[in-house]
Amino acid sequence: MIRTLLAAALAFTPVPLAAQTAPAPEGGPPPAPAPAGPPVQPAYKTVPVTLVTSAGTITLALEVERAPITAGNFLRYVDQKRLDGTVFYRGFTFPERPDIGLIQGGTQHDPKRVLKGIAHEPTSKTGLTHDDGAISMARGAPGSANGDFFIIIGEMKGLDADPKATGDNQGFAVFGHVTSGMDVVKAIATGPKSPTAGVGAMKGQMLAPTVKIVTARRGS
Repeated sequence: MIRTLLAAALAFTPVPLAAQTAPAPEGGPPPAPAPAGPPVQPAYKTVPVTLVTSAGTITLALEVERAPITAGNFLRYVDQKRLDGTVFYRGFTFPERPDIGLIQGGTQHDPKRVLKGIAHEPTSKTGLTHDDGAISMARGAPGSANGDFFIIIGEMKGLDADPKATGDNQGFAVFGHVTSGMDVVKAIATGPKSPTAGVGAMKGQMLAPTVKIVTARRGS
């Protein structure tokens, strides 16, 4: 249902042997081995981007290493100031699960802003997922994503690629996460809606008024 609503490694760093045990004091019992720590997550390169909106500021970390095509595309829009003056036009949470939802914004097919679509980077390739604060690209057919994007509230892993599914099973391309400003995201999602705007599943999800993206810039 959620797909329809959108319209449409671990690395273990061993503790050095010298750190695992200490010499036993004379006449005493040997010390217990040092407990093993948790696996260490690798550090992937990200680039910060700040969206200043009329509702507040949202800061993002774009996954330029794990999702280079999609993150690079978004940075093109940022660097060319193509997102300045665009809006968040859609937002919702589910009535039965108000902790889950999304907001969507971007260029809305404006020919003066839109760049050529990009190759699709499925989550099955990047290892990313639609969890709380994930930013992902809106699209029609795979390879059509350009300047529209959405930010997840809660978890919507049903939007991830599912190679076992039939039909279009490529999901949507996650390319970063919100690092601050989720309160702003949630406020936008629950803002006033038009009762008539929107088509199909999007009816009742269109923001009225929309929320302006004043600027989008690299940095936090």
